Amino acid sequence: MSSVKHIATALALTAASASNASALPSTSATTTYHRTEVGGVGVFYREAGPKDAPVIVLLHGFPSSSRMYETLIPLLATRYHLIAPDYPGFGQSDAPPPSQYTYTFDHLAETINALLEQLKIPRYSLYLQDYGAPVGYRIMLAHPERVQALVIQNGNAYEEGLGAKWKGIAEYWADPKAHPEVPVVFSSLAAARLRHDGGSPNPERYNPEAWIEEYAFLTRPGQQEIQEALLYDYRTNVASYPAWQAWLREIKPATLVVWGRYDSSFISPGAEAYKRDVPDAEIHLLDAGHFALDEKVDEIAALMLEFLPKHVH
Repeated sequence: MSSVKHIATALALTAASASNASALPSTSATTTYHRTEVGGVGVFYREAGPKDAPVIVLLHGFPSSSRMYETLIPLLATRYHLIAPDYPGFGQSDAPPPSQYTYTFDHLAETINALLEQLKIPRYSLYLQDYGAPVGYRIMLAHPERVQALVIQNGNAYEEGLGAKWKGIAEYWADPKAHPEVPVVFSSLAAARLRHDGGSPNPERYNPEAWIEEYAFLTRPGQQEIQEALLYDYRTNVASYPAWQAWLREIKPATLVVWGRYDSSFISPGAEAYKRDVPDAEIHLLDAGHFALDEKVDEIAALMLEFLPKHVH
């Protein structure tokens, strides 16, 4: 199928989903908020939906938290059991200094996997967004038997998905001391706003409180050191892309890709690349940015509610 036809098909499907989204049932009545200790660190998580329903684990991105799923959870909670944790250093979870907690994606994945084991959740689908992808892929590779389906929303696993800014970040990885400005810019207010409304033709759809609150979080004492450690460790994710792709080719998990096409961090070719390794993957390019739920939560929920029952029981 030509790229033009592909885009036309995706837009048609998105329009159809949008027409159905207004009829989606929703409930926030079952949503609860928890803290538990995992490996000596306090971890916060949101939970919703029937306890005996199939589980979806929602893994958030930078610099957000489980709060990014606040509008999605009620749309899924009528039929699924939702778990949305905050990683150490994010949201309402503890943020111990790097001298007390090693901020690597390996360690974040270990902590979140341990949380799921403590909660006695043996099977689940994963929603991966931004930092949620490297956390989720590490968990999946360690425990493939636990994964029922994937929903990937601007969660990158391919070099062609890296936007232009990653060239400068790669220079930082090669010589951090020579590029001290990179983590500062990465955590700036301008970058926080760009992750939300950058490139969208509908900027009025975006609540400025989102990036203002994220920037306020990033300016808390100790946060710069934490986020610098994770930004530097992100190089291990790019190095792991071939292993993740090989896993996708081998396992071919049921995969739904819902990708904001205006994302400048992880660009649309990163979404389309999933077809190489999972030919049956559903790919939907949405008129939204990096945080696609800001603008397309109804469409994403409708696509998930159509997709998941085919693969998760």
